[in-house]
Amino acid sequence: MDASAAVTRRLVRKETRGDLPLLACLAVVVLALTALCAWGPAFAGGQEDRALRQRADATAAGAPLISVSTTPEVFDTVPPAVHMADLLGSGATLAERLGGTGARHVTVTGSGYDYNDASLVSPRPPGPADTSTELAVSHLPAARAHLRYVSGHAPADHTPLGTPPQVGLSEATARALGVRAGSLLTLEFTKTLGVQSAPPRARLLVSGLYRAKAAADGFWAGQETLDQPSRYPAEHSAGTVLAARGLVGLDAADLLAGAGVGGPRVTWQVRADLTGAALDKARALTGPLSHYSADLSADLCQGSDPITGDLGCLVGGQATGPLLVTDALSPLLADFTAQDQQARGLATFAVDAVAAVALATVTVAVRLLLRRRRAHLRLQRARGASTGRLVLLRCAVAWPVVLIAALLGWAAGGALAPTGTSGSPRPVTAALAAAVVALTVPLMTWLAVREPRRPGRLRRSRRNLAAGRRVVLELTVLVSTTAGVVALRSQGPDGILDAVPVLVALTVVLVLLRMYPLVLRLVLRRTRRGRGAVGFVGAARAAHDAPATGLALFVLVLTLGTAVFGGLVHRTIDDGLATGAAWTTGADASATVAGTVPSAPGAASGARTALQHLYTLDLTGRTDGAVVSQVAVVTVDPRQLAAVAPKSPLTVALRSLSAAPTGTRAGTNAPLPSLLSPGLRARERTGGFTATVVPDGQRPADLVFEPVGTLTAAQLRDPLLGPVTARLASGTPLLITTAAAGQPIPPQPSGTTVLLLKSDGPGTAEPAALRSAAARALGPSARIQVRAETLRALRTDGLTQGIGTIYTVGSLLAALSGLLALVLELTLTSHERSRTTSFLRTLGLGAAEAGALHFLQLLPLAVASAVGGTLVGLLEPRLMAATLDLQQFTGGPGQPALRTDYALTVALVAGVTALIMAAAVTESVLARRRGLGAVLRLP
Repeated sequence: MDASAAVTRRLVRKETRGDLPLLACLAVVVLALTALCAWGPAFAGGQEDRALRQRADATAAGAPLISVSTTPEVFDTVPPAVHMADLLGSGATLAERLGGTGARHVTVTGSGYDYNDASLVSPRPPGPADTSTELAVSHLPAARAHLRYVSGHAPADHTPLGTPPQVGLSEATARALGVRAGSLLTLEFTKTLGVQSAPPRARLLVSGLYRAKAAADGFWAGQETLDQPSRYPAEHSAGTVLAARGLVGLDAADLLAGAGVGGPRVTWQVRADLTGAALDKARALTGPLSHYSADLSADLCQGSDPITGDLGCLVGGQATGPLLVTDALSPLLADFTAQDQQARGLATFAVDAVAAVALATVTVAVRLLLRRRRAHLRLQRARGASTGRLVLLRCAVAWPVVLIAALLGWAAGGALAPTGTSGSPRPVTAALAAAVVALTVPLMTWLAVREPRRPGRLRRSRRNLAAGRRVVLELTVLVSTTAGVVALRSQGPDGILDAVPVLVALTVVLVLLRMYPLVLRLVLRRTRRGRGAVGFVGAARAAHDAPATGLALFVLVLTLGTAVFGGLVHRTIDDGLATGAAWTTGADASATVAGTVPSAPGAASGARTALQHLYTLDLTGRTDGAVVSQVAVVTVDPRQLAAVAPKSPLTVALRSLSAAPTGTRAGTNAPLPSLLSPGLRARERTGGFTATVVPDGQRPADLVFEPVGTLTAAQLRDPLLGPVTARLASGTPLLITTAAAGQPIPPQPSGTTVLLLKSDGPGTAEPAALRSAAARALGPSARIQVRAETLRALRTDGLTQGIGTIYTVGSLLAALSGLLALVLELTLTSHERSRTTSFLRTLGLGAAEAGALHFLQLLPLAVASAVGGTLVGLLEPRLMAATLDLQQFTGGPGQPALRTDYALTVALVAGVTALIMAAAVTESVLARRRGLGAVLRLP
């Protein structure tokens, strides 16, 4: 027994030394696969975390992701009172009541309060245009960093005894109200039903006047009235209402409560900690946030308020109304999850291709290993070795190598993988990959050494049976591919359908293998009539070896197709990012403010500008009298747009409007030429639309809009409309007319003003210069976007970069694995080519002709792989066009058009062709070095 074991161990060592090159190939494949299983998920998780943080930061710039608000009940005590400092300071206790582990990931970062609009009783603003004035006061500590007081001082948080609460106003607001620092304001607030019979009044002292400072953190989004007052038509009377806003100190609420003013709306801003594993933390927060409001009510609220009848709560010792939780994180996570699923689907295509190429490489390596050991296996079989013993012997050689390579690859991938991300290594996947490689060895060994079947009576019947099996296999692959493509287009990618690209590549290879003999027969007919035997023999050998090169062809087609597909996705996204950045900004830069306001003349010097105003009007059909409500009316100056973008589709369409009268007053009822969106044009019969407006201090006037054209899809997607249409809901009717229409329309606080800027030269193209020009034109509260910065932000998005990295790594791994498989396959089939060349050399074939013969034998493989790989790379995206939703990565107005990277495609095809030709040259050189004796000894 010991002697037999010693013989077996010695045989295993001998087999191992002889198979070291091929075992090293298996080890490389297993190492790469297991390292990818350890590194890939962690890297992808880090990219997902970064992408989610980027989206969360962008959302939080406009409004907090999570907030809790309530209204203190000031009339529960006599006299009415509120302790605002204690109430605002109790925000930490609210965050602690978030269920589960969510309390560890949230902190209260800010708090404040807001009063509803109060009527200004005195002093009366100068000018007869405004029929009433409303002033809203807020305590907003975050605003202090974005203001600079030019007169007086900021309102005190602790008001001196015996003095009224203090309020700070912007210079524009003070100018509109006709006050200055030190002035007293008398405000009339809304009365509290059931408690007061008359509206309470309170006096406020203007402590100082401030100027707004430009902010890049998005603070001024939604806070524009702190800087500029607005006017809007009065609801129940003629005239306009002047609406303004001011800032008060911390204890202003205490003093106003003492004057009988109801409690303000108190808000605590809650910040979610999304550092590190942001996606895991966000998912852990969504559950507790879904019942956060109910938890707060259960812990802090009991009974009902005797005055309002609402649920009564107690926060920080202060009686309050119901607690309202605003959660913007859960919808953000839901939208991000949909985008992430699309990104994962795209990444899975590359991963599946790598796995398929790796499996093909393993198959070729094992085939070559068995081919080298065929004589030894026959000898051992002749000496009585059983099939099981031979299989176990091969496993004893290969399995330790696979195990060691798997452990080393897992360790290397784990060392390179980033830590602290939402992604985690996949040990089960790594073990499965190593097991598949390990089981390939005994399976193929068993197929090679099993007992052959006894020969049948009819040799032709066996050929027919093999042909029938091939047809069944091809039909199965074709049906599976068709069903997979249909399912993928209808329901999107999933764990099984992600392998459809591999099936498409396999189908293309089967088609090429069917076309191989047909094409080569045509070549044979031509070469048979030609001079010399090299072309004929080369084509004949290529046709004979076509079935044997099927695996090499599959590897090359799949590798090349994956690289072409990845280049197409990358090129499409890259071009789409440029389109998306242009759509977001409209020009080199854009500035957006709420309300329809004019720009400062000459402020944006050094840049060409175009001003757009967005109004919301109710239009009436002149013929049928049908009312179309909530129509977005955009007024533009065609000459300004032509200066910014002279060749854009919208500018070309608006040139027909430039001849319309530009100085027409509203009273003349002169028709205004207009372009309508298709939906609005369908509702317009004949005669156009009218709209009634009330200009400041004037009688109501009618505007007449005369349609002169319909906006096409290209015009609706013109980047010049991007910043404006971003403010509109999907499906909103749109009308574009000249700037003359905006003269009689009164300013609307719900409208929007957009200023497009085009740099005049390199000196004004810098983001800082464009931002400065935009801020001078529309004020520091404008939301400024620069195309270069927007494009940089889109390109550094985590999902976009993750897809690019995964396709790059996947293409490199597939290329390396495919190169290894190709070398092994050519080595495996080189025996037959060398044999043919040897026979011909004994008949007098020269060295040059022998090299040409090697070249001709491999040329069909190069052509077929180049055609098949290119076809797969270009065909797959078109077949899965409904699944490839790339718009979410680009941010443009629509789905970006698929764009092939032709330079990369040509380079890949040239590289594959050069590789195969290099193999032909190598075989030719090696054949020349053989002596005549070696040639004659070839079997």
